[in-house]
Amino acid sequence: MGIFKHTAISLLSILLLSNSLTVISQQDAVQEAFLQCLLDNSHPSHPISSAIFTPQNSSFSSVLQSYIRNLRFNDTTTPKPFLIVTALHQSHIQAAIVCANKHDLQMKIRSGGHDYEGLSYVSIVPMFFVLDMFNLRTVDIDLATESAWVQTGAILGEVYYRIAEKSRTHGFPAGVCPTVGVGGHFSGGGYGNMMRKYGLSVDNIIDALLVDVNGRLHDRKSMGEDLFWAIRGGGGASFGVIFAYKINLVRVPEVVTVFNVPKTLEENATEIVYKWQHVAPNFPEELFVRLILDVVNSSSSTNGKTIRASFISLFLGDSKRLLSIMNESFPELGLSQSDCIETSWIQSVLYWTNFPVNTSAEVLLNRTPQTLTFLKRKSDYVKEPISKDGLEWLWKRMIELGPLELIFNPYGGRMAEIPASETPFPHRAGNLWKIQYVTNWNEAGAKAADRYLNLTRKLHGYMTRFVSKNPREAFLNYRDIDLGINHNGKASYWEGRVYGIKYFKGNFNRLVQIKTKVDPGNFFRYEQSIPTLPH
Repeated sequence: MGIFKHTAISLLSILLLSNSLTVISQQDAVQEAFLQCLLDNSHPSHPISSAIFTPQNSSFSSVLQSYIRNLRFNDTTTPKPFLIVTALHQSHIQAAIVCANKHDLQMKIRSGGHDYEGLSYVSIVPMFFVLDMFNLRTVDIDLATESAWVQTGAILGEVYYRIAEKSRTHGFPAGVCPTVGVGGHFSGGGYGNMMRKYGLSVDNIIDALLVDVNGRLHDRKSMGEDLFWAIRGGGGASFGVIFAYKINLVRVPEVVTVFNVPKTLEENATEIVYKWQHVAPNFPEELFVRLILDVVNSSSSTNGKTIRASFISLFLGDSKRLLSIMNESFPELGLSQSDCIETSWIQSVLYWTNFPVNTSAEVLLNRTPQTLTFLKRKSDYVKEPISKDGLEWLWKRMIELGPLELIFNPYGGRMAEIPASETPFPHRAGNLWKIQYVTNWNEAGAKAADRYLNLTRKLHGYMTRFVSKNPREAFLNYRDIDLGINHNGKASYWEGRVYGIKYFKGNFNRLVQIKTKVDPGNFFRYEQSIPTLPH
C-alpha cells in the first residue's frame, strides 16, 4: 500500500511537472511568435528591433526600473513583463497593438510618470508586455497660435521648460510635480495650481493623435467627438494609445507671487484652517492656496507631537495685490510682505517643487524625481466645511497614526463653472476641495508595507464623516486599487462599475458605451480600465 501510494504521488508529481513544462513551452511559443510578428510588422525606415528589450537583454532591468516611481513595485516578487517595447516611432506603437491583438496578449502602456499603483508596468495577468512611451517626448510650441503639440512620453517639466524658452507670459495648467508624465496626467484630468483660473489640463486640450485597436492613427476629426471626449479625463489607456496631445497655452503675468506659511496648533492652526475652508474656494480665481496638514515634533505639546498646517500659494499677480486680498479675506493667516516672493511663472514651478526659487529652469528637464520612496495615495472630495470640533477630533486621530499627510486643494473659480459632463472628469461645482492622502516610507518588506498601508486606510476611514457620499468620490489620477479591480483582467462591467462610479460618477455609463463601440473586444484593458457593456 505504501509503495503504491508513493508511486501514485511520484506519477502525480511527474504529471504536474509535465503540465507545468507544457504551459511554459506554450508561453515561450507565444512570446516567440509575438516577437516575430513585431519584426515582420516593422517599418522599413524605422526598424523596431532597437526598441525591443527582453529579459535576455542586459539593459532590460534598467529600462523597466527607470520609470518605477513607487518602490513598492520594484522588488524581486513584483510581476515582470516578458518584453518591453520602447517605441521610437508611431509605427512601433501600431506594430505592438496589431501583434498583441493577434496573439491575445495584454499590453501595459507606460508614459513615464508617477503611477501610484504601478498599473502601467505590473499585471495580475501572468503574461504581459509593456509599451513604454518615454522616447516619444517632443514638445513643439507655436506661439503664433498659442498652442503646442506634446508627445505623451514627455514629462511636465519638459512642457513647462519649452514654453518658458519661448515666452515669459505663457504657461499651462497642469501638475506641480515636473516629473509627472504627460500621457497619464493629461488623459486622467491633470490638475495644478492654476486650475481655479484655467481649469484642468483636459479643459485646455484641443486635439490629439491616437492609435486605435486596429493600429490606425487618428486625430480629433477622424476619431470623432465621443472618443475625443473620453480621452480627456477618462484615462487614455482604456481606449487606445495616445501618441500626442495638442494643448492651448494660457496667459500668465510676467510677475507672479508665491508664499509658504506654516502654523502649528500652538500658533492657532485650528482657527486658521477653519477660516481657510471658507475663503479658499471663494478667493479671486488668480489665487490658489493649498493646505498641507502633517504631524511634527513639538516641545510645547504634552505628547511631543503637534499638527502643522502649511499654506502654500501661487498668485497670478504681484505681492501688493495679493496682500490686499489676503488682509481683507484671510487676515487670520497674518501674511506679510516678507512672506511673499515675486518671481516669474517658470520659477514659481521650481518653488512649488521645493527648489530654491533662483534655481536654473534646466532642472525641469531632469526626468528622475528628487526622492524615491515606498508610497500609498488615496483621494477624497469635500463638499461642506469641517467644524472646529471636527478638526480637533481629526488632529487627535492624525497624531495617533503618525507619519501621514493630507493635502487640501481648493476648488471654486473656473472649476465651478465647467459642467460636470463637459469632460469625463466630473468633480466640478459643489466641491470645496480635493484631499490627497500622502504616505511615504523607506523601510523595505511586506511587514512595513502592510503597516503603512493600514495607517493610510485608517485615516481614510476616519475621514468618512467629512467627505462626499453616494458615491464617495475619488480622483482617477490618484489610482487606488482599494476601490476595486477587475480580477480576471478582462474588465467585467460589474467589477468596473465599483471603481468607475467613484472616479466618474454620472459620466461612467457614457465612457462604457464609447469603450464598447471603439474597443468591443476589450483589448485595451488593465486592473481599473473602463469595461465594455455585458453581452
